[in-house]
Amino acid sequence: MNPRTLRGRAFRMRGGIWTALALLMLCLGKGGSGWVFPGILLVVFGQGLRFWAAGTIEGYRSENVNANVLVTWGPYGIVRNPLYLGNGLIGLGWSLMVGSAAVVVFLVAFFLLYGLLIIPYEEGFLEDQFGKEYIDYRTSTPRLLPFRIPERSRLQGPFQKSRLWNSERHSVYVTALGTALFVMKSLEVF
Repeated sequence: MNPRTLRGRAFRMRGGIWTALALLMLCLGKGGSGWVFPGILLVVFGQGLRFWAAGTIEGYRSENVNANVLVTWGPYGIVRNPLYLGNGLIGLGWSLMVGSAAVVVFLVAFFLLYGLLIIPYEEGFLEDQFGKEYIDYRTSTPRLLPFRIPERSRLQGPFQKSRLWNSERHSVYVTALGTALFVMKSLEVF
């Protein structure tokens, strides 16, 4: 299987892979980590970032990569992949709640999955679709970790609240359920 095909499959299966990773962290986790509150803060911040990103773009919930407009404003002015950064913060928050083994597993799996498979797949599409415009954006904006503060003008742009519930409803449910399970595991309910 060539790398592009593998990346495409990982992209289409990203939700299922995310669920499997969360279940693995729950199984590896131990109660009593003492990091419940910091973990919850990361989860809330991650979901907030996802809300901001979801209101900035349209039609991202799909098994196929698509884009009619290259969004470079709002959270996309800070990093090229704010939805995935939000996922990373949520997963890191969950793993902190249940201990160090889960943190290590999450960080390694997250960066391998997103850094080597999913993000490069999307970036290949965006470069094909937008050419030099995307290359310039890629050059000026970090992929996943914000190493510099962007100009204020890059943070402003169209945002549609009406998209949030339709596009993020599933994520909110999964995040709430996952957070409840990780809190219960941390408090040694199971």
